[in-house]
Amino acid sequence: MFYDEEPHGVFMFIDTKSFYASCEACQRGYNPLKVPLVVMSEQPNTNGGLVLATSPMAKKLFNLQANVSRQRDLPDDPRLLVVPPRMNLYIQKNLVINQIFKRFVPEEMLMPYSIDESLLSVKSSFRLFAKTPYEFARIIQKTIKTELGLYMTVGIGETPVQAKLALDLFAKHNINLIGTLTYETVPIKIWPINKLTDIWSIGIRMEKRLHRLNIKSMGDLAHTNPYLLKKELGIMGLQLFALSWGVDRTEITQQIVVKNASIGNSQVLPRDYQDQNEIETVIKEIGEQVASRLRAHKKVASTISLSIGFSYAASETDGRSGFNIGLKIEPTNQQKVINNQLIFLFRKNWDGQSVRHISVYTSHLSQFKSLQLNLFDDPKRQVKCVQLAKVIDSIRQKYGFTKLVYANSLLAGGNAINRANLVGGHNGGNAYE
Repeated sequence: MFYDEEPHGVFMFIDTKSFYASCEACQRGYNPLKVPLVVMSEQPNTNGGLVLATSPMAKKLFNLQANVSRQRDLPDDPRLLVVPPRMNLYIQKNLVINQIFKRFVPEEMLMPYSIDESLLSVKSSFRLFAKTPYEFARIIQKTIKTELGLYMTVGIGETPVQAKLALDLFAKHNINLIGTLTYETVPIKIWPINKLTDIWSIGIRMEKRLHRLNIKSMGDLAHTNPYLLKKELGIMGLQLFALSWGVDRTEITQQIVVKNASIGNSQVLPRDYQDQNEIETVIKEIGEQVASRLRAHKKVASTISLSIGFSYAASETDGRSGFNIGLKIEPTNQQKVINNQLIFLFRKNWDGQSVRHISVYTSHLSQFKSLQLNLFDDPKRQVKCVQLAKVIDSIRQKYGFTKLVYANSLLAGGNAINRANLVGGHNGGNAYE
């Protein structure tokens, strides 16, 4: 048989249904499946308010969609609850959920996948609690519902990718919120799917590329020569071929070694920036954040890159969406050095386009062991700069970022102070309100 040599495990992908909205509903004493509620960010970069999450009832009654609907789409209906995001609450709930999972599986058999999804390998543990994986999933669902009030959606498969497909395609639409997939049922359940973007890891662009290869369904993908897929799509082609058969040899206990780690930061601007001074102010703020993170990890970087994303109007006029440029530098974690190079890169490549997105990343990291002095600068001044950076870092760590800021953050366009209390670009809020 085709699958005889493949691993046959028992995996569960578990997702909290409408996570942000459900957390807010439970905090307010509502049933998350029955209350019409939306979580809406009103940060400037969301163009007047973006719906981050919707409860199932808000979606059903008002056809509101997460990350699509905006404030202008909200109906004037007293039944609808509109609440701001509290990212700290969602992080805290996620930590509690994963602690509950650890009651049922060893820690090494648990892999948090995102803020609302986790992957569990349960082959060696489910029989301690139930006769079948399905019964085991029900026990986990009931435990979390009893303790936290949250509804969990579970995908069960013989491989991680089968569990993920079972979660996305079947569990979310079943009344019991559980879906299953096995090697045997992949041809029956997966191959007939012809809307390829419904499949995890296939986006609109990849769907178009597959269509150009005359691949219109998952069955077509499964029966395409894998060597052709590799030739046309690279390694991703082979991964999609394996996915179409439900094959996944991932070992979640295996430690992932990052070959070339990077430290960086990015920011979507609250409006289109056209003034050079304003743009450079934000670049310096991000450079400061990156330098601080390098020092916190006791690292120095020898490569720095700047990515500038143009506004929609500028992209239409210029024909480019922006630019991304890198530069080799002497290993450093000092803000002044990093910012000087970032401004150099920006001025060399920017030609007056309005800007909406800025990213700064450092790579080729090494351990910071000693200060390498520059022969062309005063040694005492270099040492003082390092000492000053340490003092600033310690003050911010103890009292908060906004207790000590550079004057350029007070200039027009500066965002560092406004973003200091954000988590993931949104309001952090109080997890215990």
